[in-house]
Amino acid sequence: MYLVYADHRGKLYDHPELFGLGRSGESLMEILEEELIPLPEGATLVSLPNCHPVGMDPETGEMIRLEEYQAVGALMPQGFTRLMLPGYVKADKDEKLPLFGYTAVVWHNDGFYVAAEQSDDPYKWNPLNFPEDEKERLVKNVLEQYPENRVFNHLSNCTLGYGCLTASNTFFNRWEAGLPVSYSCNAGCYGCISEQPDDSGFPAPQTRMNFKPTVDELTEVMLHHLKTPESIISFGQGCEGEPSTQAAIITQAMRRVREQTKMGFININTNAGLTDHIKAIVDAGLDLMRISTISAIDEHYNAYYRPRAYTLENVAKSAAYAGSKGVYTSINYLVFPGVFDREEEMEAMIDFIRKNGIRLIQMRNLNIDPDSYLAMIPPAKGEVFGMKQALEIYRQELPDVIIGSYTHVPPAAFQELRRKTLAV
Repeated sequence: MYLVYADHRGKLYDHPELFGLGRSGESLMEILEEELIPLPEGATLVSLPNCHPVGMDPETGEMIRLEEYQAVGALMPQGFTRLMLPGYVKADKDEKLPLFGYTAVVWHNDGFYVAAEQSDDPYKWNPLNFPEDEKERLVKNVLEQYPENRVFNHLSNCTLGYGCLTASNTFFNRWEAGLPVSYSCNAGCYGCISEQPDDSGFPAPQTRMNFKPTVDELTEVMLHHLKTPESIISFGQGCEGEPSTQAAIITQAMRRVREQTKMGFININTNAGLTDHIKAIVDAGLDLMRISTISAIDEHYNAYYRPRAYTLENVAKSAAYAGSKGVYTSINYLVFPGVFDREEEMEAMIDFIRKNGIRLIQMRNLNIDPDSYLAMIPPAKGEVFGMKQALEIYRQELPDVIIGSYTHVPPAAFQELRRKTLAV
């Protein structure tokens, strides 16, 4: 389990004498063999700018920093949960890393291994299933078919410019497809990937949509995609604000679509803070709801999301209402080693899931500069279990809740319950 590092030209090396280290919270530690899996297909190895790699002498236990080199991490595809960050020390503590979810990587058994575990079937989110020439052809065809639809035009940039797989699915006509609808937000998330304040220290990697779609535009996109029993169309993407702020046009489009087809599923990815808006969207025929969260502890949640005129209590009310109406609810859980696995965080989130009828946990590696994030949230109060043990505790405590990585088609029993609810 040897240290992997890079020179300033990006050439990779493995150290024949130093073990690679991982990071949990602020602590550097040895990586156990049971925490490693081979580097998954679709993962990307990257150097961490201005970060020195740190390895461990296996004979003495001494930690050694390589001053002339850069640390290396892996960016994981969906379906894999990070267990440790790379072991590194910043050359300048004030510099911030770009907004990615860096995972510890080592050289082991003649190959690259990462500190992670598979949490879902990665097939649908493997970049190799989205060939560039095919994407370009499909985008061209759809834009020719809907030349006046600004949403398709916006999604074409997300697909070809940013490589967004959810946006790409809109053109491939398969699986979960994105439908951005909002340029405004009721939260000021510290790690927002589409809008950052000027003094944040790092640029947003994506550009937020800058227009309000019409009901006709939304309806066209939905009808274009909802053609198979497993089709999912999703309001709420990284390239936009909070979709429920546009509840008026969402509900109109949903009703129009459901007058023409019952095929597929309508989902919303939301912070669920605007409870009245969420209720209206649920009542208009919503099938699935994924709630973005980072914690069920107010102080931690508020530090990251910076909610505007809503609280965690509003989020809980939205989740409970949707669940009571037969909507299949999940949480989009932004997880970070050394925080997700804190005793108090786990107790609060398990209680939230039980009380509000959450059926699926979508594990998402938090894309953020680690030091900036840890500086803004409350320190640990109890035991820190480690990611692998924490995940096992979740499985034991919530045996009826699925732990995955992305939106799923709900079980048949939930589909039947939803149909009955809408028929009343």
